[in-house]
Amino acid sequence: MTTKNYDEYPDSVYEYLAIPKGGTLSAASKRALDRNYAQDDSFFCEFKTHDLKGDLVFEEGVTRRDPSSVILVDGVYYVYYTKSPGISHGFGNGDPEKKVFPWDKSEVWYATSTDGWTWKEEGVAVSRGARGDYDDRSVFTPEVLAYEGKYYLVYQTVKAPYANRVKNQVGMSISDSPRGPFKRLPEPILSPTDDGEWDTEEDNRFLVKSRGSFDSHKVHDPCIVPYNGKFYLYYKGERMGERLTMGGREIKWGVAISDNVEGPYVKSEYNPITNSGHEICVWKYKGGIVAMLNSDGPEKGTIQYAEDGVNFEIKAMISGRSKPPHAGGIVRSIVNDDDPLSAMEWGIAFDRKDGWDYIVRFESYKPFAP
Repeated sequence: MTTKNYDEYPDSVYEYLAIPKGGTLSAASKRALDRNYAQDDSFFCEFKTHDLKGDLVFEEGVTRRDPSSVILVDGVYYVYYTKSPGISHGFGNGDPEKKVFPWDKSEVWYATSTDGWTWKEEGVAVSRGARGDYDDRSVFTPEVLAYEGKYYLVYQTVKAPYANRVKNQVGMSISDSPRGPFKRLPEPILSPTDDGEWDTEEDNRFLVKSRGSFDSHKVHDPCIVPYNGKFYLYYKGERMGERLTMGGREIKWGVAISDNVEGPYVKSEYNPITNSGHEICVWKYKGGIVAMLNSDGPEKGTIQYAEDGVNFEIKAMISGRSKPPHAGGIVRSIVNDDDPLSAMEWGIAFDRKDGWDYIVRFESYKPFAP
């Protein structure tokens, strides 16, 4: 086994990290050198959230969550989100028609605003499919893409019955207007990699003979980014027989790529492309892609960057004094190459109060050094 030479880094790196060059190095000092901790605060920030005004204020008995990015069209902001009324009963409640999760029996709704603070709920953008269709039980966790005069909504889908072992897919609906009507594609654009094997007939997602790929059970949180002349569909994968790891849940991201916005999408040979992350939050910056990984996994709470949109490196840890926004929906119109955190200036996320999810606004800021 070859011993690494830790004297090979530039003097500036040792000075930045306060590590003596040529000295005896602790395991922590070696990690700092190996993992490139000698980086400035360009990608570092903290977050705060605020309640909104208008129709998106907290409402007991109604779930509003997982907002999309915010788009600006003719001076009006649009955001799309999951909405579902009523309490959740969980699995095994004895009635397959009862709502299982807060996002069960959901539809995709949308709201508008002229200032980003006061919002008007406009109505349903995408409803559930007809009985027997791939999206007949629930449509939720939307993302919006405005591209060449059309508006594309991508979202998770569930086909009834909603069981522990149900395999979520990704659907798409298209409109000529941000207000709709949105026409849904008849087939999903992304499905799990169906290479794991369940153990026994019991409806238990942890009983497996083999777990399969990182996305063998579910594909979640889709987000399409036009990039390098193609369309990159970023998504979260969940594995059959999911385990707890040193970083919590066994959650990773993947990407599928297409020449056409409607697909077909082909999963990258590099998948999975992250070791962590939950809701997808990505944006373009200086020819690459920035990603905020808010929770789950050993690299949760980080902001990462990939020069090629695939091979991500950690650029900052999100301050422990604030938590990253849940399902942060950035404002696409303010993203620019002057600041890697321009996408974090403000956006829409969700929070929870008294057991109910509701939509909030988030903002980022640079903390002062202590």
